Amino acid sequence: MLSRKVNLQEELLSERKKSQSEADVLSQVLSVLAENEKARAAISETLHTKSSTKSNALQFDLLETDRIFHLDHIRTICIDYRLRFLDSSIFKNDIPEEAISKIRMLEREHNTSLEGFKIIAPSKAFHLLNYDDPLLFVPIGNDYYYLVHQWGTEINPWRKLLVLPFRNLGSFTLTAILFSILIALLVPENNLSKSVPMASFIVFLFAFKSIFAVFAYYFFMMGKNFNEEIWKREYYNN
Repeated sequence: MLSRKVNLQEELLSERKKSQSEADVLSQVLSVLAENEKARAAISETLHTKSSTKSNALQFDLLETDRIFHLDHIRTICIDYRLRFLDSSIFKNDIPEEAISKIRMLEREHNTSLEGFKIIAPSKAFHLLNYDDPLLFVPIGNDYYYLVHQWGTEINPWRKLLVLPFRNLGSFTLTAILFSILIALLVPENNLSKSVPMASFIVFLFAFKSIFAVFAYYFFMMGKNFNEEIWKREYYNN
């Protein structure tokens, strides 16, 4: 009799029947699932509700230090890659279930409800207002933010270089100067320099004036602005 192998599942079922019926077990499981769904629905609603919360009561000893970032660090990344750091309530793409699960886990670990969520993403990922690969953050106070979840594909490494001319007015002007120098160098001098004094410099000035004017006209007439100006703005044309 003692040589018969023990089926642990059968043992567990036998032990459970001593204190609970199947109906009681199902009722408790359904109750837990309903409570979890209710909590997840509340988190989803919070993510889509505008909040002015600047801090959440998180226990510092439970935080991962490589997920804590100051607003200055966030600002630099947003400017370098032409991204925006805005309220999650105007994020128009779907927030993955995994992100909600991580928020739920954080809330349970820290025994609190989180608010004031922010997201780093390109402008097109937000419902921007007319003035007339995302990172989800939660504020923890003193301009520090805690990274909750990252999803999507990694950002193109060329993006930083491609948006560099639009970082600020200085980089915009410098880009126009570099293009103008390149054009001036490409124009064959031949006898031009003999008949026209400072011909290369004149070509440079003409090219700079033209390039700067065309770039500026397109950039501003299309309602664009520099990276340093838009990273926290909810408007697409201001």
